Amino acid sequence: METLNDFAFKQRKYMPVFPKALGKPTVYIEGYPYEDNEPMAGTGYHGEQIALFFEQLSRYFAVNAHIHIGIDNFIYYREGDITKFVSPDVYVVFGVAKFPQRRSFYTWSEGAVPAAVFEFLSDSTAARDRAEKVQLYLMDMGVQEYFIHQPEMKKPPEFRGWCRGASGGIVEIVPAADGGLFSETLNLSFQWVEQRQSHVRLLRPYLPDGTPITTSMEEHHLRVAAETLAAEEAERREAAEMLAAGEAERREAAEMLARGEAARREAEVERREAAEMLARGEAARREALELELERLRAELATRQNESAPTRR
Repeated sequence: METLNDFAFKQRKYMPVFPKALGKPTVYIEGYPYEDNEPMAGTGYHGEQIALFFEQLSRYFAVNAHIHIGIDNFIYYREGDITKFVSPDVYVVFGVAKFPQRRSFYTWSEGAVPAAVFEFLSDSTAARDRAEKVQLYLMDMGVQEYFIHQPEMKKPPEFRGWCRGASGGIVEIVPAADGGLFSETLNLSFQWVEQRQSHVRLLRPYLPDGTPITTSMEEHHLRVAAETLAAEEAERREAAEMLAAGEAERREAAEMLARGEAARREAEVERREAAEMLARGEAARREALELELERLRAELATRQNESAPTRR
C-alpha cells in the first residue's frame, strides 16, 4: 500500500515549477458583480463531480502556497469590461497566493490567468463548452489547457482536452489507450471511473506514475486500514513473542528435566557401583571368614591329635 511518506516524496517530485505572478491577491473590485443567482452545480451528478474534483486538486496542491484552485466563481479577464468574464467549474492558477479567498478572480490585478480550466458538461452549457469556450479560454484569455467531461453515466462518455500548440494554435490533446488525458501543465493525468451507486462518471486526477490522488474520505479509510493493519501486526508480533517465550520456557523445562534425568541416571550408576563395591567387599569378607574358619578348624584338629594318648 502506498504510504504517506511515499506519496509526499512523489508530490514534491511531480509538483510543477512556475514563476511567481507580478500582481497581488485581490478579493473584490468595486463594480464587478461576483454572483449571478445561478446554482453552482446544475445536477447532483455535477455537484458530486465538482466537489470531489475540487477537493482532490486542493489537497494535492495544498503544499504550494502559490497555487490557487477556484471553483465556479467569476474570472474577469479584461480590465474595465464587466461583460468579459467566465465562470468555469474548476480552474488552477499558478504563481498567485492561495489565500485569501476571492469573490472573483481578476487576471490583470493578480498578474496571472488560469493554467488549466475544467468544465463538466450539462444540457444548458455543453454546446458552448465544446465550441465557443475552446477559443475563449485558450486564445482570448491565454489559458494553457482546457478540459471538458460528461459526469452523467446515462449520457455517452465524453472527455476531451485542448492546449495551445508550439505554433500558437489550438491543439486537441491525444488520449491514451485507456481514454485518459495527460496535462503537461499540471503534470497530472486524468481518467474517469464509473460510480455505480451514484451513477456518476467521475473524473479523477492521477500522478504521472498512475498513483491516484485521494479524497479526504478515501484518505480517512486508508488511514483506518493502515492503523488496523498496524494493530493486527502488533498483535501478531505480541502473539509470536508470547509463543517464543512459551517455547523458551518449554525448552528450559525440558532441559531441566533432561538434566534431572541425567543426574538421576548418574546417581543410579553411582548407587549400582556402590552396591557392587559393597557386594564385592561382603564377598571378600565372607571368603576371609571362611578361610579363617578353615584355618581354625585345621589348627583345632592338630591340637586334638597332639593331645590324644599313645596306645601300647
